[in-house]
Amino acid sequence: MKIVHCQDVGADPVTTEDAKGVTIRLLITKDDGAPGFAMRLFEIAPGGRTPLHTHKNEHEVFVLEGEGSVWREGKDVPLRPGTAVFVPGGEQHCFKNTGREAFKFLCLVPV
Repeated sequence: MKIVHCQDVGADPVTTEDAKGVTIRLLITKDDGAPGFAMRLFEIAPGGRTPLHTHKNEHEVFVLEGEGSVWREGKDVPLRPGTAVFVPGGEQHCFKNTGREAFKFLCLVPV
């Protein structure tokens, strides 16, 4: 069993092309004995965004703090704390911070 506070996990910058103001904390991974999924905490600074991209696998997102949006089928859909998002494999998407504070969300993906 692993028990860890998110602040005790280092925040690494996301350096993917077109990412702006994004960090990731790898909270639970296969290195912790979780062979089926990974839990990551993303933080996007005001004005920041992830790049527009796709994955072959689905992922699940849960918004913790701040105001943001997800790009879906050509539109930015507003997100707020407590919102859950399911992104099917192969669907193009991008997360943006639309507020004045950090936009934080959990993202779970199969490995």
